[in-house]
Order: sequence, then C-alpha cells, then structure tokens
Amino acid sequence: MLEAKLTQLHTLFASMDRALIAYSGGIDSTLVAKVAYDVLGDRALAVTAISPSLLPEDLEDAKIQAATLGIQHHCVETHEMSNPQYTANPVNRCYFCKSELHDTLKPLAQEWGYPYVIDGVNADDLKDYRPGIQAAKERGARSPLAELGITKTQVRQLSQHLGLPWWDKPAQPCLSSRFPYGEEITIAKLQRVGRAEVHLRKLGLQNIRVRSAGDTARIELPPHEIKEFVLSTDLPSLVQAFQALGFLYVTLDLEGYQSGKLNRVLELASTSA
Repeated sequence: MLEAKLTQLHTLFASMDRALIAYSGGIDSTLVAKVAYDVLGDRALAVTAISPSLLPEDLEDAKIQAATLGIQHHCVETHEMSNPQYTANPVNRCYFCKSELHDTLKPLAQEWGYPYVIDGVNADDLKDYRPGIQAAKERGARSPLAELGITKTQVRQLSQHLGLPWWDKPAQPCLSSRFPYGEEITIAKLQRVGRAEVHLRKLGLQNIRVRSAGDTARIELPPHEIKEFVLSTDLPSLVQAFQALGFLYVTLDLEGYQSGKLNRVLELASTSA
C-alpha cells in the first residue's frame, strides 16, 4: 500500500514541470516537499510564510528540515493580521488566513515560473471543518496527499519509510487556533500563548496545546500523560512562569488533547439550531 501511494505521488509530480510548495515545516508539507524534490530536483521550491502566528522555533525547524531535504527554500511575509476579518476570529478565520497565503504565493509562482502551487492538505483534513481548504482551491492550489487519498497515518508511515527523522513530529497548527472563536486575536496574545508552549516543550513535553481564553491558559496534553505531568511537574513554578507571560489563571484540561476540539462549539450550534 505504501509503495503504491509513493509511486502515485511520484507520478503526480512527474506530470508537473515545476512546483512551488506551500511549506510550513509540518509533517504533511515536508513529505510533499521531499517527494517533489526527489522527482523535480531544482524545479521544486519550498516557500514558508512568516507571520506572528508562526513560532520562531518552528520557522527554524522548517529551515533545518528543508536544508536536510536539499530543496530550495524561500521565506515570505504574510499580513493576515492586517485583515480585521481575520483578527476578529470568526468561525471561518482560516479562510482569510489561507486567502492571504495563496494571494501571496500565487503571484510569486507566476513571476518565478512555477505553474503549480502545492499544499500539504491530507485526506483526513477533508473530514474536518477546514475553511482554509476552500480558499486554497479558489486560488488554484493543488493538494496531492488529499487527491491520492493519503491519510495522516499514511503520511507518517511514508515519512518513516523515506527515512525522514521527523516522521513522528507532532502536528503544530498556527497559533491562532489556540483561541475560541469570537475572541480577538492580537500579536501580543499570539506571542503569549507561543511562549507558554515553548516553556512546556522545554520541560520535555511535545504533543501539547495551550488554549487561551481571556486571561486563562488551559493546558492540553495526551490523556495518558496527564497523571505523570501532575506528579512530576513543579506546578507552582509552572504557574509562576505562565503568570509572568501575562496569564492570570493556569488550568489543565482533564479530558486531554484532541485535535479540533474548539470546533465543538460549531457542532453544538448545528444541533441546537
């Protein structure tokens, strides 16, 4: 199965003369960049968008990974924070984010002679509420993983098969996803939640989220890690560190981390309508 999927990816990229990859440094876009480079060589280009919703540490990881792959890598700034439709944080916030991204990448691709802009959307993403996918499609972006029915699990399996050392890298969506819909997003809030997550990473925790609601930080960990976290962490020091960042209250989500948890409010709204 994996070899068949890999062959399909190779065939897809072989049909392209040149391709520009919307490359965040996450496992999905990194796999796409890897295969694109294996097939197209210097006719593939990875481009990372720099904005306040991307941690500097994650940008450095993206640069290191691109250098390891050997693919050409370019960084551009995006300005979604200048769009009040984005900062108001509506339920379709991601639409405005991806609109800004692809409105930036598409002209660059045309100017530099890349007929295709490729993203890392996988087949599982199509099952969730992802308004950003619509924005990308409207601007002509292609999603090879989704087109070939490659799931998140298969992305990791293929990455491991290809010897990519970050095949088990936790998902790291943009920092704006840490805020409940309707709460205004500011650069200061993004920096606060970002530094809080970096603090937890330095404690050895990887697959984590710090959800921010007003002055409250809610830590999400995988359910099986919660007990050990409570027993082994210096909680007063952790609270002090978070308060130094500007949070007044620090809580722990006893249910544990689940991707897309903030979208539950949308499900509740649809069932009560």
